Amino acid sequence: MIRTVLWLLGGLLLGGVIHIVAVVLVPDFTTVDAWTRLEKFGPEARFNVLPAVEPGSEPLPMLDPTMAHAVCRFSLADGPVRLDATLPETFWSFSLFNRRGETTYSFNDRTSGEGKLAMLVLTSSQLAILRENPPADLESLIVIETDDEHAFAMLRAFVPDPRELETIDKALGRAICEHLKV
Repeated sequence: MIRTVLWLLGGLLLGGVIHIVAVVLVPDFTTVDAWTRLEKFGPEARFNVLPAVEPGSEPLPMLDPTMAHAVCRFSLADGPVRLDATLPETFWSFSLFNRRGETTYSFNDRTSGEGKLAMLVLTSSQLAILRENPPADLESLIVIETDDEHAFAMLRAFVPDPRELETIDKALGRAICEHLKV
């Protein structure tokens, strides 16, 4: 009797461990990750303004309906990426995500220093090459070094009044996301 109970307990424990491992590893085996899902919004290496968030037809999950959004997906295999934006004097935030959609860097207009986005995203080897021939304005850029070859950036700007949505969308559309020529 005790032997049967121990076998059942061991089986349940083993089953629980296998279940937990399977759940944790599912994101590593999926073929459709966050970076791939963003492909439908436009080409790589440029900010694409997302449609307004409407109940039941959100372009991406968990977006704030009081914000306007633009997203730029890029591959660092094509070189470092320069991100620049000047947005209206309203709250805005920037987030850098890895391929799986996990935030790797984030800041907003209050912490950006000058109230604008001026950033360079690159790998360690690209940074070593860039140090030999730096861009003239390197000192004014936020330099983000990452090991993620595929990443995406999201700009969010608060829309205090629906009449300002067009102005904010235009500013998001003028944001720059391009590969730096090294």
